[in-house]
Amino acid sequence: MYLNRNHIWFAAVYLMITAAAGYASSLPKPIAEMGLQARTVSDSHARRYISPSRVVWCSKSGVENPNALLEIRDGQSSLETVNPCVLSSAGGQKPGLLLDFGVELNGGIQIAAFRRPQGSPVRVRVRFGESVSEAMADIGGDKNATNDHAIRDQMTLIPWLGSAEIGNTGFRFVRIDLDEPDSVLQLKSVRAVFVYRDIEYKGSFRCNDDRLNKIWDVGAYTVHLNMQEYLWDGIKRDRLVWIGDMHPETMTILSVFGANEVVPKSLDFIRDLTPLPAWMNDISSYSMWWLLIHHSWYQYTGDKKYLEQQQPYLTSLIRQLVQQVGQNNQEILPEGRFLDWPTRGNTQAEHAGLHALLVITLEAGGQLCQVLNQNELRQECLSAVERLRKHIPEPGQSKQAAALLALSGLQDAKVMNENVMAVDGPKRMSTFYGYYVLQARAAAGDYTGALDCIRQYWGGMLDMGATTFWEDFNVEWLENAARIDELVPEGKKDIHGDYGNHCYKGFRHSLCHGWASGPTAWLSQHVLGIEILESGCKVVKIEPNLGDLEWAEGTFPTPHGMILVRHEKKKDGTINSIIHAPDAIRIVHETKK
Repeated sequence: MYLNRNHIWFAAVYLMITAAAGYASSLPKPIAEMGLQARTVSDSHARRYISPSRVVWCSKSGVENPNALLEIRDGQSSLETVNPCVLSSAGGQKPGLLLDFGVELNGGIQIAAFRRPQGSPVRVRVRFGESVSEAMADIGGDKNATNDHAIRDQMTLIPWLGSAEIGNTGFRFVRIDLDEPDSVLQLKSVRAVFVYRDIEYKGSFRCNDDRLNKIWDVGAYTVHLNMQEYLWDGIKRDRLVWIGDMHPETMTILSVFGANEVVPKSLDFIRDLTPLPAWMNDISSYSMWWLLIHHSWYQYTGDKKYLEQQQPYLTSLIRQLVQQVGQNNQEILPEGRFLDWPTRGNTQAEHAGLHALLVITLEAGGQLCQVLNQNELRQECLSAVERLRKHIPEPGQSKQAAALLALSGLQDAKVMNENVMAVDGPKRMSTFYGYYVLQARAAAGDYTGALDCIRQYWGGMLDMGATTFWEDFNVEWLENAARIDELVPEGKKDIHGDYGNHCYKGFRHSLCHGWASGPTAWLSQHVLGIEILESGCKVVKIEPNLGDLEWAEGTFPTPHGMILVRHEKKKDGTINSIIHAPDAIRIVHETKK
């Protein structure tokens, strides 16, 4: 059934889509008159000031009226002192307080002060944290608090009658300590300075399970925070363009925001930094992911002109990848061999995963060669894939490797699901490859199992107070653990500071990592059932898979406009679908029990 714009349901869903305000402006006249245009760079980011939602902690003495900071105030100082929060360091104490801004943010804080008797700036210590315990921690120590990538622990001066902005990091919590002896600081306000891309959330997802709704939203927000000048992996640590990590992020962006310029900008950034035969980010699989992102991007956008711009590098990279097939038909990718951190050291799983990933990549490369009329190179891809398929590795009990083996067709998806991926529920998962495990479980037809995995694994982070998804997570960490938004009680485990491995031990662990957003893209693709069949979204198949859900509805952005769907399960198990799509898109509608 197709809808017109007067349909009540369409109107209700359409109103859920909020339009972002534009921020177009010209250069101020003095800047233009001085000819400084060439030395300016435009910025598509917006800034918002956010007041704290609660005071988590105060020192036992030296802090008066802390709840004044919860009032909605601006940062303009005045000669009149009205209802200040007062920090006093008389007697050698260093008073401090800890504020919660309610949600993970990118940016810093603004501290505004009233006048004080000394008539001079005052020194304070500011500590940012993605968790309460990180904001309370010193640099170093057993729990590995750091100032990597972004400074989260610093001394700064606050004017005696003015305001100062401090910090550029990822955080939810901020601790402020008066670090100067025998001083008084009268605070008017402490506000977060939230820096973000002002873009529209076009895609949406809702169903009868609020936990899944929240997970979809949190995945979208996690990636949104990392859409800075380039597409980062983390806003506290890993403010870098890790090209492999970008694939799940890109799939989320396409499901939520559509074709945003941050993706090609980041792809080109890494391409230009990595002359062949070097591997992107010094990891051979990440060069494969670069090619796979281009494949996904072209499938969504149909932008052949942009693809043609990649042709010299892309075709040379494909030739380099074809050479990674050994005489025994196995992948022979060089050092820099990496799937994800939890697979690190499992050589059988790494080989199986890389072998399968090379199959997937060369198949995608062959398709792009066909678009670019590179027929000879396309045949080289197909021949290399045919050779690789003669070797069938085992996954080494790795869910990540099993997923890639299933998605490449080297192993039967149902067998891999039953023997590896569905074993122990969400245990031995990773946030990065979680997306591909979910994809493989869908290929096996195990939609209910995949939904349960999402509820338990990504929902487990929400149960711990997460407002964005983490660099890594293990459900076994949940046992006797305190939430990240509370001081750790005696006898409880600190889920942030006590866990983590490899490069993300303790507080160095990022609690906002874009590669963890996989469920957002997966729910749109498989529950709403939206699959692009022809590049540029010219033909789209809609085949809902509700699993144990009663209904689901949502929107999916395309280059031609919005697709809107609603699916309801009837008593006999069949699904009734309502679909609205732009005229430029041909819809192939399929349903099943």
